[in-house]
Amino acid sequence: MRPIHQMLALLVVLLWGVNFIFIDLGLRDWPPLLLVAARFTFVVLPAIFFVRFPRGNFRRVLLIGVFMSAGQFGLLYTALFLGLPVGLTSIVIQIQAAFTVLVAALVLREIPNRRQTIGVLVGLSGLALIGVSLQADVPVLAFVVALGAALSWAIGNVIARGVKEGTNGVQMTVWSAIVVPLPLFALSFVIDGPAEVTRALSHPTWGVVASVVYTTGLASLVGYVIWNSLLARFPASQVAPFSLLVPLVGVVAAWLALGDRPTPAELAGGVLLLLGVAVTTGVLRTIARGLTGGVRRGVGRRHRVVVSTTSPEEVNSQDEATSQDETTSAEEMTSPDEATASNETAKGAVSARSR
Repeated sequence: MRPIHQMLALLVVLLWGVNFIFIDLGLRDWPPLLLVAARFTFVVLPAIFFVRFPRGNFRRVLLIGVFMSAGQFGLLYTALFLGLPVGLTSIVIQIQAAFTVLVAALVLREIPNRRQTIGVLVGLSGLALIGVSLQADVPVLAFVVALGAALSWAIGNVIARGVKEGTNGVQMTVWSAIVVPLPLFALSFVIDGPAEVTRALSHPTWGVVASVVYTTGLASLVGYVIWNSLLARFPASQVAPFSLLVPLVGVVAAWLALGDRPTPAELAGGVLLLLGVAVTTGVLRTIARGLTGGVRRGVGRRHRVVVSTTSPEEVNSQDEATSQDETTSAEEMTSPDEATASNETAKGAVSARSR
């Protein structure tokens, strides 16, 4: 990836990390389910008239919308509304990677390999540490609801595996969102009451407007267009690792904007959780291979220059040929398992609409 493409990936990370701040901003004035309904109304309209229907079973697309959009965001917004800190929420929701492995094992009878098993155990250990070290003013119910959001996301990930190739994240985001607005509006009407819903709709504050505009336009649509364009141009193993920076941005943004400082125990649990995610998805191995590969190439190149007895013009020609050989060798070293892990990681990253 060239520096410009790395900057675009970091821009998406920034958009998705700051997204949690804007969700919290809207929740100050509107109930959570109504805010989610408003967000996805503008994800669907007017984009649905310009985005082609994704290839595949319409029932599967609707199920993805139920779990990955309505379920995940309905519960995520509710967890924040109940009092789970913004920075901590951005970390806890990432346990979806471990939950995805567990759901696939239960539903699809996919036996996790050793790496995935280790990653799940590490991630769950970090989650447990966060759970037992919650501050006194953080409701346990909010933490449990956030886990429900991660589980709903994981179920959506498993369902999305059946989507046909050629379907991009923008198509899936827009068309699966059609199941969100009306059901969640109805739920808000029942849970929050007609008076509260009427009051909220008749008095939209600037905070609510900013929340809906940002989460819809920047986080959901702009973020996905950039992310999918990167996935289309580069291997998933180069793009997906950037997604692990989203919780870091979320924690720092919450600290700077809201004064939300996690405790040392929560930070330790968060590090363990994200380490588990990196191991489970294969991102950690991808990063390690990339670093060691770069060092080996550098050492090899320096060695060739030292022992060479040819002229400068011949050395330049040999270096160009060697560089091409090394690129070919690096591609050949990628196993089918690594490619599969990278694709699954990319799907999980693309599906992170909260980011």
